[in-house]
Amino acid sequence: MKIHLVSLGCAKNLVDSEMMLGRLVQAGWPHTADPRKADTIIINTCSFIESATNESIDTILEMAKFKNSGICRRLIVTGCLPERFREEIVDSLPEVDFFLGTGAFHEIEKAVKGPAEPSGCHLPDPHFLDLQDQETPRLLSSPHMAYLKIAEGCSRHCTYCIIPKLRGKQKSRPLENIVAEARFLISKGLKELILVAQDTTAYGNDLDPPVSLDQVLKSVADISDEAWVRLLYAHPQSIGPDVIQTVAAYRNICSYFDIPIQHASNRLLKNMGRNYTSDDLYRLYDKIRSFVPRAVLRTTVMVGFPGETDKDYKDLVNFVDEIRFDHLGVFVYSDSKDLSSHKLSGHIPEGVANDRYDRLMLRQSKISFENNQKHIGKVYDVLVETEAKKNLFTGRTFFQAPEVDGITYIHSEKLSLGAFAGVRVTDVLEYDLMGDIVCKT
Repeated sequence: MKIHLVSLGCAKNLVDSEMMLGRLVQAGWPHTADPRKADTIIINTCSFIESATNESIDTILEMAKFKNSGICRRLIVTGCLPERFREEIVDSLPEVDFFLGTGAFHEIEKAVKGPAEPSGCHLPDPHFLDLQDQETPRLLSSPHMAYLKIAEGCSRHCTYCIIPKLRGKQKSRPLENIVAEARFLISKGLKELILVAQDTTAYGNDLDPPVSLDQVLKSVADISDEAWVRLLYAHPQSIGPDVIQTVAAYRNICSYFDIPIQHASNRLLKNMGRNYTSDDLYRLYDKIRSFVPRAVLRTTVMVGFPGETDKDYKDLVNFVDEIRFDHLGVFVYSDSKDLSSHKLSGHIPEGVANDRYDRLMLRQSKISFENNQKHIGKVYDVLVETEAKKNLFTGRTFFQAPEVDGITYIHSEKLSLGAFAGVRVTDVLEYDLMGDIVCKT
């Protein structure tokens, strides 16, 4: 009996998907990339914002068609969608046989091999879900890189965010557990490990005794200086000087700072439950650039939050203009009755929010293009990942994270996938680079 799994949402979700597949393959169910050939189809969903919820539902309905046109006999939905909408989702999606919440990933084998009749939602408290360890089976999505989840859940109270309700309070993995998994992954030939969590830089605060994130970075980076280590989802409040100095000190830790700030208006930051100010952000980025001159900055911001005035939006635009982020993602506030921010006054019309989104993205595209100009003529190590067509490969530099940033196109007759190559940048686009091979490493 073959399994097909669709993973939606963030990198943390992808790790959950890889572990579910690992359990199933270890138990004897082969994986197929073709849903038409699958006896069981699993959709690991996201419901962070409305567009993610809609994508999850659309995917479920699309996969449900294979119950008629393929050999699928069982459709299983896991993750954030059932966790957020709970039992009410059962009647809305009668095509689904089993729903497993974020605290029930360990029940995936039972859902696959159990009785054929539907059994509603399994929604154990995600706070009590056992964390993965180095022994947890996992079927990796990439032969070249892997996300290394160092904690689960979040203990913050951002008013626009549902994650603490879906994932529980923060639970950090023991340091030795993380290092053991990292060592295993690198022994398999992976060239990049990306540390992720809901609140990555808060890692270790809940351990007894506490463990700092810089200890994790150092321990993983020390395993091999031939593999990149990257950090995603830092928080402005908890990224301290020790982390910044550690990034500066290690050649194989990418000088890449992904710090979602959400906004730059002090009034809106307060209403969002983000306990810092724009002055704090200016000081933070000054500190990063002081310690790490080649630092690459990425952030995520939100427009259309309740009460956002033209002045608030201008504060955000001015901040973006001054910091000149290398990479910036924008999303429009997504309202829901189960969010604290729903109760705030001054909800922004959809058209106004979308216009602010478009204008900010256009502004950032110009900044990114101008920033990319400085790379022309320089040589960078590039992790080669795909052969796009004859004599053209794609890969990423240290300042390009997978999925969210641009890529580097490499002109070469032959390159080894999963290896580093020296590439001289010859031209740039708004987000992508193009270059010629200089040497292979």
